[in-house]
Amino acid sequence: MWLVQFDGFAAVEQDVRAMVADPRWSLRPMEARAEALARRGLSAHDGSCWIFGLGARWYRRDADGQWMLAPPPAEPGVRNTCVRVNPAIPWWLVPQGPDFAADRGSTQGFVGPDVLPEVAERIRAILAAHRGLSQEDFPLVPGPLKDLFAPEVTSPVAVVWGVVMWCAYAPAFDGNEQLLTMFGEFLGRPLPGDDWVRWLPGVRLEAMLEPYRERLAAGAHETALRLAGLAAEVATVLSDDPRFRPRAQALTVMIEPLLRQPWLDHGHADRGSDLARHWLHRLPPHLTSTTIHETAPKDHFQHTFYDLTEALGYLAGRGVDPRLAAGSLLACDLSTVADAQVTDVFPLLDDEVRRAVREALDDSAHPLRALWPVNGALPDVLSPPGREAASTLLGAAYATGLAWSAMIGRSVPERGFPSASAVSGKLIHERDDTVPSPLRMPGRPVSEITSEWLYHS
Repeated sequence: MWLVQFDGFAAVEQDVRAMVADPRWSLRPMEARAEALARRGLSAHDGSCWIFGLGARWYRRDADGQWMLAPPPAEPGVRNTCVRVNPAIPWWLVPQGPDFAADRGSTQGFVGPDVLPEVAERIRAILAAHRGLSQEDFPLVPGPLKDLFAPEVTSPVAVVWGVVMWCAYAPAFDGNEQLLTMFGEFLGRPLPGDDWVRWLPGVRLEAMLEPYRERLAAGAHETALRLAGLAAEVATVLSDDPRFRPRAQALTVMIEPLLRQPWLDHGHADRGSDLARHWLHRLPPHLTSTTIHETAPKDHFQHTFYDLTEALGYLAGRGVDPRLAAGSLLACDLSTVADAQVTDVFPLLDDEVRRAVREALDDSAHPLRALWPVNGALPDVLSPPGREAASTLLGAAYATGLAWSAMIGRSVPERGFPSASAVSGKLIHERDDTVPSPLRMPGRPVSEITSEWLYHS
């Protein structure tokens, strides 16, 4: 072992990234790669052991020897006094190569920084071009999308909505966001949320594919292909916004082979779950991490909690550990759920954070309770340093809530999770978007299609 007199975590991360980027990395035997990675282990003065590995993220070894996804310490005093160690590591921790090339996009919510105007306008143009198609050719069959829209709405409108929601990292939207207001006239009921923010649950791939699957099953192959092409068109536009980009790119890649070989899905139209799996299998290795919310819910929760911790990185300069602060906000959200429902969450946290979350839940006088929102507002010590940081924290907090609630089968609260809702209070006075003129449905006066009702639950 040798003492590192500078930021050892940054140095090791840079070293491992360069090593994995070398074209020869993927050609080396697994044993050689594991040995090279293990030689770059770090130990902090508290005895914790760390490896920068799979997915270009850090892992911490628990007391029982298990390696858990965990952001590294943020305190300079810890980072600058770590030592090199050579721990035994499992094979799954070793980077393959493509996992380091994954694009993580942005964790921001759509509150504060708006969707780019040019993106919103291009989606508006796509919606306008497909809204007048007949219900006979493009029916919207029963399901999650049908439940959301008015009876006369056709499947192309639902597909556009479904792609937007599926691609969004954290679908918490400003109530005046143009990407939402353009759908106001098509919705059959108000969206969940409060006076400022729409807290949306997102859309599963199976639900998004249902209009396409239904047309395939009905033998309307050309119509089905048109819906798939529409989904690809919307995803391509959304790729210009980093909050959509990773999943939008994955969706585009899943659809491209189909547009060249229209028969690819003909044997998978009987069940939506089979079709969704068939699409997911088309993804190349560097894009598989973008869909872990579909394929690996527990892994997805761990990564969103990692994002939440990173979003709180500004706290290190205030003497607050971002890892424990993230645990405190998680505990606050979990406090709204019966204890028996959240037992599956604790094993997915490293032992230090797990213990802190459990204690904060059990002890009303625990120091971490001081970081909980009070009367719907963040305590001053957690206040983000600016608009971008606040939106990043809001998105990561909301994505974490969506991840653990999906994992335990709990519905998304109408007014969001306490932590994300409190962060939104830092942004609602900085809204800079405008409400566009509503699109007109043929034969209906504007007075009947105004979307003002959309903002009142």
